[in-house]
Amino acid sequence: MATIQPGRFTAEFDDEVVVFLIGMRFNKPWKVRQWWPVFVAMPKMLRELQQHPELGLLHVQGGLLSGQPLQVCYFRSIDHLTRFAKDPELAHLEPWRAFNRKIAASGDVGIWHETYRVAPDRAESVYANMPRWGLGAATTTVPAGRKGNSAARRLGLSPTDEPAVAPY
Repeated sequence: MATIQPGRFTAEFDDEVVVFLIGMRFNKPWKVRQWWPVFVAMPKMLRELQQHPELGLLHVQGGLLSGQPLQVCYFRSIDHLTRFAKDPELAHLEPWRAFNRKIAASGDVGIWHETYRVAPDRAESVYANMPRWGLGAATTTVPAGRKGNSAARRLGLSPTDEPAVAPY
């Protein structure tokens, strides 16, 4: 079980981080032969990324969103993410091509992704009595008060902390 950090923490990082959300949707769940190759491709890709830190993956966590698979990935840079996606020697390109050749036109399974470039001065987070999580697991965490006790302060939108709601 993950170690809980008691208290309030926030993510701290100096360089841009890329947040990559990727998921799939079972449009026709009974058509297992269509969605199964898509479903099993992702764990192989994630294993490769985790086994090779030089590929730029900082952290990944996943689960279900509205009953559909979702992975939240944090990359060191957009260049790292793009290289992984396009390199024919790595685990992504061939499954992507296979999806487009064999499955995409059927509409039986949907896939999606969103990519965000996050600058340190454009992000804020708070983790209360949590293990290192999300952006905080991809980077590092510091006590929230060090950067400000309010979201506005941590984002640099307010020169001082507003009165907090029941801080602890």
